[in-house]
Amino acid sequence: MALFGKTSNPAMRSEIFASASRDTTTTEVMTVNGAINKSLLLLLLILLGGSYTWKVAFDNLNPGAVTPWMIGGAIGGLITALIIIFKPTTARIAAPIYAIFEGLFLGGISAYFEAAYQGIVIQAVALTIGTLLIMLFVYRTGIIKVNKQFMAGIVAATGAVALFYIISMFIGWFGGNTSYITGNSNLSIIISGVIVVIAALNLVVDFHIIDEGAKQGAPKYMEWYGAFALMVTLVWLYLELLKLLAKVSSRR
Repeated sequence: MALFGKTSNPAMRSEIFASASRDTTTTEVMTVNGAINKSLLLLLLILLGGSYTWKVAFDNLNPGAVTPWMIGGAIGGLITALIIIFKPTTARIAAPIYAIFEGLFLGGISAYFEAAYQGIVIQAVALTIGTLLIMLFVYRTGIIKVNKQFMAGIVAATGAVALFYIISMFIGWFGGNTSYITGNSNLSIIISGVIVVIAALNLVVDFHIIDEGAKQGAPKYMEWYGAFALMVTLVWLYLELLKLLAKVSSRR
C-alpha cells in the first residue's frame, strides 16, 4: 500500500512507511498521538544534549571548548540517522541516541553563534517552535492542501537547495566567490529566507506522511521513526534560521 508519493526529507520517505505497513510481525499500529508524544520526547533529549555543550562552552568562556563534542555529535548523529533510515525497526532505540547526538552538535554550534551575536539563539529557537506550530495549524485546518503536486514541488525545491549547497561548496573549494551564501548582502539574505520557507513547508509534508502512516496501519515502532524524521526537518529549519538571523544581525 503506497502512501502519497515521495517526500523531500530522506528520512520521511513514504516508501518506508508503506513497507512497514506490510510488516506482519506485530499487531500494534502507530497513531498520530503516539508519534507526537515521541517527537516531544526526542525534542527534550535534543535540548538536554544541547544544554550540556552550551554549558561547557560558556563555563569555559570559549565556544571552541566544545568543538570535539560538536564534531562527535555531528558524526554520531549522521551514523545513527543512516542506521534508522536503512533499518526503521531500530528507531525505538536509535532515535533517542540520535536526538542526544544532535543536541550535542546543536548546543556547540549555537554557542558559536551566540558568542558572535548575543541573543540570536533564543530568537532562532522561538522562531523554530513558532514555525512548527504555524505549519501544524495550516496543515490541520487545510489551509495548505497536501496533494501530489504540492509534494512534487517540495521535493523539487528541496533537491534544488541540496544541489545549490553542493555547487557552492565546490565553488568555495576552488577559490570562487560564495558571498551570495556566506555574506550578508541582500541577495544572500533573500536566498536564506527562501531556504527557510522551503524547510518550513517540509514540515507540512512530514505531518502528512505521519498522518497517512497511521491511516495505513503502520506498526507501532514507526511512531519512533516518524518522530525521528520530523526532528531531521526541525534541525535543518533551526540551522537555517540561525544563519538567516546571523546575516541580518551582522548588518546592524
